[in-house]
Amino acid sequence: MRVFHSPQELAAAVGQVIGPGPWHQIEQGRVDAFADATGDDQWIHTDPERAAAGPFGGTVAHGYLTLSLLPLLVRDLYRFDGASMGVNYGLNRVRFAAPVRVGAKVRLTVQIVSVEPVPGGVQLVAQATVRTDDSDKPACVAETVSRVYYPEQVRS
Repeated sequence: MRVFHSPQELAAAVGQVIGPGPWHQIEQGRVDAFADATGDDQWIHTDPERAAAGPFGGTVAHGYLTLSLLPLLVRDLYRFDGASMGVNYGLNRVRFAAPVRVGAKVRLTVQIVSVEPVPGGVQLVAQATVRTDDSDKPACVAETVSRVYYPEQVRS
């Protein structure tokens, strides 16, 4: 676990790689719940019997499900002590290069790309790479944009 105590400490980490984090298994129940929440119930995600004869040999997680796991996966890698809050600001680029098969495990590695001041805090751009335990190819590579706010900067 990497702990950043200040915006300056975070800025000094530009270029550094953090991780990989621990493995998290992808279960069919999570995939089904995501399908229910988003309305994306395509058979490759939700029909194990049909998917067994499909292109992936079984059901696979939605790409957006994989992307939505980033907050869960990143909390094992780093945190910001002294920050009043952090928010997702967006994404610059996302690619789903390989499937995440149900039953596979995923984990995250992050590289700090840039840290720039914004009113009340800093904007952090990081390259997040999600890998599975059953493929050499990354499942998801996303350039995330977050804003981290600090109480002493918000008041100024």
